[in-house]
Amino acid sequence: MFNYIKLIVLGLVAVMAMIAANYGRDLAYQVNAITVALAAIITFIFVLRRTGEPEIPTDQTRYLDGVVRAGVIATAAWGIVGFLVGVIIAFQLAFPVLNFEWAEGYLNFGKLRPLHTSAVIFAFGGNALIATSLYVVQRTSAARLWGGNLAWFVFWGYQLVIVLAATGYLLGATQSKEYAEPEWYVDIWLTIVWVAYLAVFMGTLMKRREPHIYVANWFYLSFILTVALLHLFNNLSIPVSIYGSKSVQVFSGVQDAMTQWWYGHNAVGFFLTAGFLGMMYYFIPKQAERPVYSYRLSIVHFWALIFTYMWAGPHHLHYTALPDWTQSLGMVFSLILLAPSWGGMINGVMTLSGAWHKLRDDPVLRFLIVSLSFYGMSTFEGPMMSIKTVNALSHYTDWTVGHVHSGALGWVGLVTMGTMYYLIPRLFGQKKMYSVKAIEAHFWIATIGIVIYIAAMWIAGVMQGLMWRAVNADGTLTYTFVESVKATYPFYVVRFSGGLLYLIGMLIMLWNTLKTATNGHAVEVSIPAPALAHA
Repeated sequence: MFNYIKLIVLGLVAVMAMIAANYGRDLAYQVNAITVALAAIITFIFVLRRTGEPEIPTDQTRYLDGVVRAGVIATAAWGIVGFLVGVIIAFQLAFPVLNFEWAEGYLNFGKLRPLHTSAVIFAFGGNALIATSLYVVQRTSAARLWGGNLAWFVFWGYQLVIVLAATGYLLGATQSKEYAEPEWYVDIWLTIVWVAYLAVFMGTLMKRREPHIYVANWFYLSFILTVALLHLFNNLSIPVSIYGSKSVQVFSGVQDAMTQWWYGHNAVGFFLTAGFLGMMYYFIPKQAERPVYSYRLSIVHFWALIFTYMWAGPHHLHYTALPDWTQSLGMVFSLILLAPSWGGMINGVMTLSGAWHKLRDDPVLRFLIVSLSFYGMSTFEGPMMSIKTVNALSHYTDWTVGHVHSGALGWVGLVTMGTMYYLIPRLFGQKKMYSVKAIEAHFWIATIGIVIYIAAMWIAGVMQGLMWRAVNADGTLTYTFVESVKATYPFYVVRFSGGLLYLIGMLIMLWNTLKTATNGHAVEVSIPAPALAHA
């Protein structure tokens, strides 16, 4: 019966999407409507083929790992896309002639830059978070995912969000809000998918057979709940037409800026930090075969971090129309953030107590621990850059770009890669990855690439800030803006080479993943009885 309801809903969605495509007022809207129609038709056919067949009862004694496997492969694939686009736009900045006339309006820097940002954060990072959270919550709850196939809806629904957003960017459908570029109809669909994700995660926690909720799940749950809150309020908008992509924001002026950077910095704080700390708290102890260094510190780390991060956004708006007290509040909370951030880093690193020798022979553990080093560096640099006097030098320069990438590539990228290397063999019935030497090569290529990238951006950024504020004795500017751009050129070339190395490392990972997957087979793992120690 349920399949027939699904068929009716999918049929209606397909018809409505085709009507929308027919009446669409702009190309981006029409392409997105056709994409939705195709997705609905493909799903309709899939459901139709299974309708009428006898229902195979779900084995509740085994974990639902199929969706995790799909998420791991999607993470690697979207990572390649995101980093490739990043290399392309880095090359375009160094050599503007590569903004080809024939591709103007579609593949120029202005269109590709938000595509790169969203692909790395939401496609690569988002798939990693969904996959790992669904893996961890099952293991720490000793329970199969709640909701049956709802987890599969979350996975495929999220891929549709990514495709709609990406095609929209290239065709001009954007709200022009940092980390929140997708237009109103994509935002609505993402809300539906995210609520389903929350339901799966919460439902699994509620049916857990373990008495305690493991620390990693605190961070995953805070990330899911907070991102939902941020998304809803920052994307409040009114469509100009039901048949067009353009919308008008509910907030305006300084209120819109404040709301945007409340969202923007907490997208960093909860999407790129809290979620990945959940990853850290589970996979580092597992790979090191050691318990978390301090359970008490993890409690302090969690509550201090989630409370403080919420207030840090105004530091993006120094020297603007935002009230001065609000700017100062953002700066103070940003400085306070240093304490819980470094507390979490220390907790992760010290988990290796008694197992430091493993770093010598275990490249997977090396990925995880070095990522924490970049986390510590980024969370020291961020509070320092929030100080008004420092911000006066750093804002609008490539120093900010270097800071962002030390977090995105160093922290998020490396911890994700280490986690993937932990998961892949276990998900495909292998004892280890196809090539451990390839993991070793990937680690060194990626690390060197990050260091080259961020060093170039730090130097370029400080140089830009000093050149822009340099004045002659008569008060005139010492350098023109064009002169600062010319001086930055060598560092843009270096930045490109660093990004290229990082991409090469990701290609090695994809090859290693595919070889491991093809040599192995999908494994359905039985759910063990809850540990007696936790009873």
